[in-house]
Amino acid sequence: MLQFAHIQFVYALAAIPVLMVIYWLALRSRSKSIRMFAEVPLFRKLTPESSLSKKNLKFILALFGLLFIIGAVIDPEIGSHEETVERRGSDIIIALDVSNSMNARDIAPSRLERSKQAIEKMIGELHGDRIGIVVFAGQPFIQLPITTDYSAAKMLLEPINTGMLPVQGTAIGSAIDMSAKMLTDQPDNAQGRNKTIILITDGENWEDDALRAAKDAAGQGIVIHTIGMGSPEGAPIPVLANGQDAGYMKDKDGNTVITKLNIDLLTQIADATGGICLRASNSDTGLERILDRIRKMGKKLISSKVYRDYDEQFELFIIPALLILILDIFISERKTKWYQRLNLFGKQNDAP
Repeated sequence: MLQFAHIQFVYALAAIPVLMVIYWLALRSRSKSIRMFAEVPLFRKLTPESSLSKKNLKFILALFGLLFIIGAVIDPEIGSHEETVERRGSDIIIALDVSNSMNARDIAPSRLERSKQAIEKMIGELHGDRIGIVVFAGQPFIQLPITTDYSAAKMLLEPINTGMLPVQGTAIGSAIDMSAKMLTDQPDNAQGRNKTIILITDGENWEDDALRAAKDAAGQGIVIHTIGMGSPEGAPIPVLANGQDAGYMKDKDGNTVITKLNIDLLTQIADATGGICLRASNSDTGLERILDRIRKMGKKLISSKVYRDYDEQFELFIIPALLILILDIFISERKTKWYQRLNLFGKQNDAP
């Protein structure tokens, strides 16, 4: 089967007869100018090395070179073969806490900013995996639908902050439910333990039953890994005004609120689903270890597409085109002894 990859360039072939007409008119004008200057025999004596036949030869070579170049651009394709491309990976949802307590600085520069830095680094190490991002405070919100567009993931990660959701609090259970729904709603969802939620929070859950949500996710074959952001000793929560510190959050009695890491709840959530619980530090959030564990779980077939590919034949045109053009460069328009002996066009055609 023959087809052309860029058939629209076939119109460039119209340039060849146009160039032939222009060349013929140029020769005709040249001949008239020479006859106005001197008789042909006298002109030949005055310009013994001038060769019209070599000019013609160079022009013919240039035309063939152009013809082959156009043929290469059109790119004829002969035959075909089918190629199956498979994409394998894991489905990963990042559930990120954006409650006010994530502004605490017991992990520098803050719990939230350190989490974002680690997530961005993890995204850069993904290959074929699908990723989604759910942010939550008093309610969850899908920041990034599950995708393999890692550039979009990084772009939508950057603006995440603790003021993006109208309802404050920490609804871990709701975030797990939304994340699990994203994973199970995939049209090509397959059974197996390679659907993962990575829960990043300080573990202070005030809104719902997070352990119940974790057990429900486990029943759907979902593993939850948890990362605890913060310290057991806790830290005050900065109050920000126009991006600047304006003191610390206080309770109704005027006491400074201290937010502490609830590692026990995060451990129970991970254990209920066969995941692991890690406590973040300034030097290591634990995301790399979790990503290694996900890779060891194996990757499912996410998609498989069959492509029909044709064998390109442009090299059959581009190589002779280059050779012809190189030859044209080295052929002089003046007569040489070997060319006179060759006499390609005959003496009768060597007139001006």
